[in-house]
Amino acid sequence: MVGRFLTRLARGFHWRHLIPLALVLALAAGFGPASGASSSTSQVKMGGVVTIDNVSGSTWTCGFNPYTQAGSAGQAFSAGIMYEPLWYVNALNNNQRPWLATGYSWSRGNRRLTFTIRTGVKWSDGKPLTAADVAFTYNLLKKFKGLDLNALWTVLSSVSSSGNKVVINFKKPSVPFFYYIADQTFVLPQHIWSKIANPVTYNNPKPVGSGPFLLKSCSNQNIVYMRNPHYWDAPKPYISEVRYPAFLDNQPGNLYLAQGKANWGGQFIPNVKAYYLARDTKNRHIWYPPSTSNVQLYPNLTAWPTNILAVRKAISYALDRSQISKLGVYGYLPPANQTAIILPNYKGWYARGLANKFNYGYNPSKAISLLQAAGFKKGSDGIFRDNKGRKLSLSILNVGPFTDWVAEVQIIVKNLKAIGIDASAENVSGDTHTAREEQGHFQLTYDQPGGGPTPYYMYYQMLHSANTAPIGKSAPSNFERFRSGYVDGLLNSYSQTASSSRQHKIIRNIQRVMLLQVPVIPVLEGIYWFQYDTSQIVGWPTPSNPYATPPPYNYPDWAVVLTTVHRK
Repeated sequence: MVGRFLTRLARGFHWRHLIPLALVLALAAGFGPASGASSSTSQVKMGGVVTIDNVSGSTWTCGFNPYTQAGSAGQAFSAGIMYEPLWYVNALNNNQRPWLATGYSWSRGNRRLTFTIRTGVKWSDGKPLTAADVAFTYNLLKKFKGLDLNALWTVLSSVSSSGNKVVINFKKPSVPFFYYIADQTFVLPQHIWSKIANPVTYNNPKPVGSGPFLLKSCSNQNIVYMRNPHYWDAPKPYISEVRYPAFLDNQPGNLYLAQGKANWGGQFIPNVKAYYLARDTKNRHIWYPPSTSNVQLYPNLTAWPTNILAVRKAISYALDRSQISKLGVYGYLPPANQTAIILPNYKGWYARGLANKFNYGYNPSKAISLLQAAGFKKGSDGIFRDNKGRKLSLSILNVGPFTDWVAEVQIIVKNLKAIGIDASAENVSGDTHTAREEQGHFQLTYDQPGGGPTPYYMYYQMLHSANTAPIGKSAPSNFERFRSGYVDGLLNSYSQTASSSRQHKIIRNIQRVMLLQVPVIPVLEGIYWFQYDTSQIVGWPTPSNPYATPPPYNYPDWAVVLTTVHRK
């Protein structure tokens, strides 16, 4: 599996977790501790090449628009590394650090956020980066809604600049949106993007950014970045070049990594100890920290039969999640639960008693009884039909090149057939999968949402109506097309309070909705895939120095890693 789905935030968001109250208090106070990254500059050797092995399931389009529809290659391959955010929030430990901003403050009852923009930063064409560029970027997202992937302008009222200050005004207190505003918005040069007629569809083949790397070359098979010699945070980056070959399938990607041709991996490797680690026990390493969202089924809530609650509940009860974990992905991903709360990351948020009351564990008998109570009857072939004679048949849209997802969905198909649902897998390319699920052209789709420092971000991505769209229009993350004024109100209320007890009550109420309405069906808890080789390049994130989320598919984290690692 590749993380462009994790970083849908995020799609990846992107994909964040831990210390919810501390986060709120830190953001409200403008507190930004150091990231804890790396050894002293005197110990760093300049030069060296990092080769990334991250299976995307597609070849490269050589577009570098950081605001193409979430999950697209342009966003994943330019965000952070060429186009930078204002601030960095580390999901693994909630540490923060300045980026294009040197400081910020909240005022007017958390309705105004003021950033101080770093001086002396230049775009790669030599022109200065100013506060006006920052304000332009946010206002461009307002003008072109297709760029506003995190629905910032549902809470913002205005953005302006004066001198080296940028002032962001909110309609209501919305402290949790700091993450989207500061960490997930990437500043564009006004002198270039103001002349682009339609920035939503602009491919941006020759990016001009402020980041640590420049585009050296791009083909369908490989992207090569080179060190920006005029980067504002000199002497970073320490490495000279980054190479990013394209892989259509996990198997050739895994072989390339195992052969030592790449030193940074981010995908599922079956029997990783024998296949990868054993080939060089001194220099090969893995670290799979838990992520902040589940791998899950999105049911299309606008179409029969997944618009029927009993069908969605039956699907959840039919899933043998333990078997899916063990046989599909070697147990690396634990079974998920129907509330979608990740354990142990969000353990303090989990409404265990409520979840136990609904008891969505593996129960095929209950799944069958739910379908029967809803009026479905089994035919002679063992498949349920409704009172119109329509067969209960479901296709699961999946990414064919992701061998772990293919194995997981194969078991899901068997589980559903065992209760009388005629299920099948539709394995397609990564690009096709992204396009169809964003447009809503599926019955069930298998994917992973973005997350954030608390469960709020995961639920906001999955359930808020601001993140969905009519069928045929691109939805950034609410692919199932869930709309609920009640849930929107809960999420909006969360963003307007700093009370931990109030926030926990809101998240509990959202868990109740997940159990009652089953808008999505969690299958497995996600992890960050991360393989790395220290034979030539060192300074990688580790459990003892988790200065960034470690996989190459998380942005802007990958830029933090690439400006920290160096030649051995």
